[in-house]
Amino acid sequence: MAIDALPQGEAHLWYVYPEPLQDAALLTAYDALLTPEERARGARFVPAEARHRHLITRALVRCTLSRYADIAPEAWRFVENAWGRPAIDPACGTPSLRFNLSHTDGLIACLVARDIDVGIDVEDTGRRADYLGVGRRFFSHEEAAALEATTGDARAERFYQLWTLKESYIKARGMGLALPLAAFTFDLRGERPTIAFEPPIEDDPAAWQFSQLRIGCYAVATAVRSAAAVSIRIQEAVPLRQPSS
Repeated sequence: MAIDALPQGEAHLWYVYPEPLQDAALLTAYDALLTPEERARGARFVPAEARHRHLITRALVRCTLSRYADIAPEAWRFVENAWGRPAIDPACGTPSLRFNLSHTDGLIACLVARDIDVGIDVEDTGRRADYLGVGRRFFSHEEAAALEATTGDARAERFYQLWTLKESYIKARGMGLALPLAAFTFDLRGERPTIAFEPPIEDDPAAWQFSQLRIGCYAVATAVRSAAAVSIRIQEAVPLRQPSS
């Protein structure tokens, strides 16, 4: 199988719509890629839609990584850090590859790059929420104030912009909610979002690049730990099938 190029200065975002993938033979092939532990974890999900999403997610990450390394999708093994973030097991021999996953109802995404930490979050913007209540609880003072200054559809749009950005950052750091969401602030006024930190977070804003994208009704945010410019290449995927050009 030909190996796709993944040069420095690029991160590749692969996404899949899980619901249309109902072909029994294809789903059986996906299941064959999983380890017994992954299969057992998926069996614990309720309802059936969650089990289906888990299966497609595992197939997506395995097949995505195999685009960039001479390793069969079923041969990948993964480890988790102290906060539960998955990474490639060093025994696989591909230390340069980094990835991050995100899913919501109707969409699964995998972001992959070489030698740099990456994070991604996807959210369905059609889902209604208590935007102000969530913002006051989890956002920084500046972000919550900016959210309150908007109304109607603009408020929903601003909420999902901020939420996905904040999630993408804590996922790229690999620490999840161990990082307090109110201790960093995103400024959306420039060409690209920028970040500022407050204690207890010690980080360098110049070390990060953020992007905001839309895939249909889904808000997508990416975080890349790189001082040099990194472009995001987006491609729809169906695991075990070649992407359309």
